[in-house]
Amino acid sequence: MITVLLVDDQEMIRTGLRTIIDAHPGLEVVAETGDALAALRLLETTPVDVVLMDIRMPGIDGVEGTRRIRRAYPPEKVRILVLTTFDQDENVLAAVRAGADGFFSKGASPAELTAGILRVAEGGRAMSPTAVEALFDHVAEDKGAPSDPSVAELFTQLTPREREIVRAVVAGLDNSQIAAELYLSPFTVKTHANRAMMKVGARDRAQLVSLAVLAGIRP
Repeated sequence: MITVLLVDDQEMIRTGLRTIIDAHPGLEVVAETGDALAALRLLETTPVDVVLMDIRMPGIDGVEGTRRIRRAYPPEKVRILVLTTFDQDENVLAAVRAGADGFFSKGASPAELTAGILRVAEGGRAMSPTAVEALFDHVAEDKGAPSDPSVAELFTQLTPREREIVRAVVAGLDNSQIAAELYLSPFTVKTHANRAMMKVGARDRAQLVSLAVLAGIRP
């Protein structure tokens, strides 16, 4: 059973999240709080696999809360999934750099959210499609934003051709468009893209894009 700690200052939101999570046979909410500092105290006495952290809270926000949890607990001990409304949220990238293992919009479906929690608990990264879009928009506005070294390291495994195709995927091109641009068959493009996803641990193209952006890869 994967245990979850809910951190959100709105009780109604916590109630909804608890209902969704507890309805999944492999997940259980074992604690909840509306305060990031209280979350740190709870972690001292309550074994938790995943912290579901709201990004915008009074006092210590989700970014600082994530940073403090990560200082006290390595990813092997506690995983962190950040939630946000993504209304031009400038803190999305900051949360990932603070140590979050993924982030989801509060508008994600129950199936997307529970799948994301499971993915994060298994050691992967999880990002909803709207989160990917918000992340890309944010980085696109800040061309000088530094890359995440830990994520960039994942992409050193790629061949030059795989990196070239990843850049094209980040640019929003589909397999047929990439094939035409690089004089390859769509099947070959798909094969390279799938190998790239496997090497960096991306479950789909959306997550490949988000990881590539974090790694500093531009179109």
